[in-house]
Amino acid sequence: MSGKYHPDIKAYNEGLTPEDTAICDRLAAEISRGLPEAESKIWHRHPVWFLDGNPIVGYSKLKAGIRLMFWSGASFDEEMLIPGTGKFKDASATYTAAEKIKKKDLARWLEKARDIQWDYKNIMKRKGVLERLK
Repeated sequence: MSGKYHPDIKAYNEGLTPEDTAICDRLAAEISRGLPEAESKIWHRHPVWFLDGNPIVGYSKLKAGIRLMFWSGASFDEEMLIPGTGKFKDASATYTAAEKIKKKDLARWLEKARDIQWDYKNIMKRKGVLERLK
């Protein structure tokens, strides 16, 4: 494990198959390296990184692989990130092998994640309405 992230995330990663653990360890290390100021924790049973209390990026285990999700990713203008289907601004990529994670792409997405944010932290106060922060 390289990069600093919450010990509960390490435990989450280690609870998966060896292949999925390799993917998640690589994602966690790269996210922590790309967003060193972010707070990381298990949130709604999945690893998530926050900036000023706003969820930025996280991942979860799906049948198809490990889904890397950016809460504001639909605004990144990145064709490799697939927008979500709902009213939110999320977009994601799914990985089936650690080798498929392209560090250059991930670093660019993390930079955009810092610079392009929708306010998920206050979505309940606004009755589901999202406002752009950055």
